[in-house]
Amino acid sequence: MASSESLLPVTSQHDPLSESSSNSIPETRRRKPTKVHLVVYSGFLLIALYITLIVTHTRPVSTKGANDEKTVASRARLAGVSEKSNEHIWKMSDDREGEAFAWNNTMLSWQRTAFHFQPEKNWMNGPLFYKGWYHFFYQYNPNAAVWGDIVWGHAVSKDLIHWLHLPFAMVPDQWYDANGVWTGSATFLDDGSIVMLYTGSTDKFVQVQNLAYPEDPNDPLLLKWTKFSGNPVLEPPPGIGDKDFRDPTTAWKTSDGKWRITIGSKINRTGISLVYDTVDFKTYEKHDILLHQVPNTGMWECVDFYPVSKTKHHGLDTSVNGPDVRHIVKASMDDTRIDHYAIGTYYDSNGTWVPDNPSIDVGISTGLRYDYGKFYASKTFYDQHKGRRILWGWIGESDSEAADVQKGWSSVQAIPRTVVLDTKTRKNLIQWPVKEIESLRLRSKKFHKKIGPGTVVPVNVGPADQIDIEAEFKLKNEDLEVIFGDDSVEDDKDFSCETSGGATLRGALGPFGFSVLADQSLSEQTLVYFYVTKGKDSKLKTFFCTDTSKSTMANDVVKQVYGSFVPVLKGEKLTMRILVDHSIVEGFGQGGRTCITSRVYPTKAIYGATKLFLFNNATDATVTASFKVWQMNSAFIHPFSAVDDLVVPSST
Repeated sequence: MASSESLLPVTSQHDPLSESSSNSIPETRRRKPTKVHLVVYSGFLLIALYITLIVTHTRPVSTKGANDEKTVASRARLAGVSEKSNEHIWKMSDDREGEAFAWNNTMLSWQRTAFHFQPEKNWMNGPLFYKGWYHFFYQYNPNAAVWGDIVWGHAVSKDLIHWLHLPFAMVPDQWYDANGVWTGSATFLDDGSIVMLYTGSTDKFVQVQNLAYPEDPNDPLLLKWTKFSGNPVLEPPPGIGDKDFRDPTTAWKTSDGKWRITIGSKINRTGISLVYDTVDFKTYEKHDILLHQVPNTGMWECVDFYPVSKTKHHGLDTSVNGPDVRHIVKASMDDTRIDHYAIGTYYDSNGTWVPDNPSIDVGISTGLRYDYGKFYASKTFYDQHKGRRILWGWIGESDSEAADVQKGWSSVQAIPRTVVLDTKTRKNLIQWPVKEIESLRLRSKKFHKKIGPGTVVPVNVGPADQIDIEAEFKLKNEDLEVIFGDDSVEDDKDFSCETSGGATLRGALGPFGFSVLADQSLSEQTLVYFYVTKGKDSKLKTFFCTDTSKSTMANDVVKQVYGSFVPVLKGEKLTMRILVDHSIVEGFGQGGRTCITSRVYPTKAIYGATKLFLFNNATDATVTASFKVWQMNSAFIHPFSAVDDLVVPSST
């Protein structure tokens, strides 16, 4: 049993806009819809992400000069998207003194993940299920580890975990996508065929929507795609900026049999979602009324819209509606790089959506998030194969662009998550890693430990850089009674994971949890924990947090504290799950009510030196922890070859 001092030192405790607040926008040019027989839709997701750059196995990555970096940044600004810059990293870092950290190849090689999806090389960005295969199309830069030259990468999997890389699905070879093939979404028609809408950045950097479809519908691998000769099918309408019109959603059926989509944009500082109806995906009728808008939230990217059941724990096709259904609107905030969602009611008759609680509307800082860490440009798709809705998210880096270039890659995808409405609270979603991830579990160990205040306990599981932890915590009833019965203990109304100072802040009932990716001396560690406070009316209030402030000795890394309040209902124990895969840590509090993803870059806690600890830094509470730890196998993601299993299941 180690002293807790080295681990956790003690510390003391709508602006009005110029535009109208109505949902209407200026009248736009319309295309008359042409009737065509289309049929039922099934969902797909394509994550609009700016995502991973991975080094080739055959050639070294050259060092990127300052002039090149400025060129990339200016290209991103010209295209109307955000870019990563070292300046941003250094501004957010608390350790800016001196030169950037001297990374070596041993450290950088360790950072590459074992069971999270990454492209074979360079910079990347959602799946659909078709004829026995899950398909993932992603935004990818084949030429460098930075944003630019965006094509559609393509990978397939039988289980959402073991992926096989395929040739590019689409490249920017037309005037309407000359500066990038960006985010898109697929819709299944009545006959089972697929249409794909995607955003292209034109030769003049105007964002337009284009139509594509498989060249051979009988090909289960969907290797070749044909672009519609009449592209673009949608251009920015009057009142919308040329660089503020992107990321079409999967289409859903209206009550009168048309297809409907929404596209993210903004008017001044108001984030909006435009609505279009179509019968053939070639011509569209724009609604004068918006699906939704929220003032002062900026540009909405990667808008997502889907139904969730109020009573069932399974997913719903995007076209489902009815009295037992709520609808989710989610948008990625370009200004803050945060994915916000809200629960509300959809009105099919006029194509509008109203949030249940306007005080936590989409994009409001106190509103709901999918994830309180690094998680952006996410999108869901309906998996008709297993009757579930799957969420994918892009996990960017927290290091410098220079480090990305040195290692030759940038960003990963989060483990796919099932997403359902929390039928107990009805106020939030529940996210959980897909069941298939458990196929990677190897040997395991069970533990049952009682730990007193100010205690750190090593957990002997061997190397701890590829592990899955499921844990349950219980506080002694006597400790709770003492704290809540003592009027001298003040209510902690203002606690926040982000501003509390991290796991060093000691309270009567927390923090307690795990130190992952730690070295033996605890000089490097990432802490995932609960913090329980005495809330209003002496009610228990629980927070789920991740503290990366001590995750690395490097100084060119953003090291934040993430987290949020997590609902804990009467009679529930405190539970968490943690997936650790080298430089990514995914935490799930209370069965997935609150999720936190972080990127960490240890310099010493790598390879065999990576350790796991259990800690309790509370001042008064004794905690009992029951948990199980699995070592995790690699997913062995690799290029598709003739030796891979081509046998396709009979169901489609």
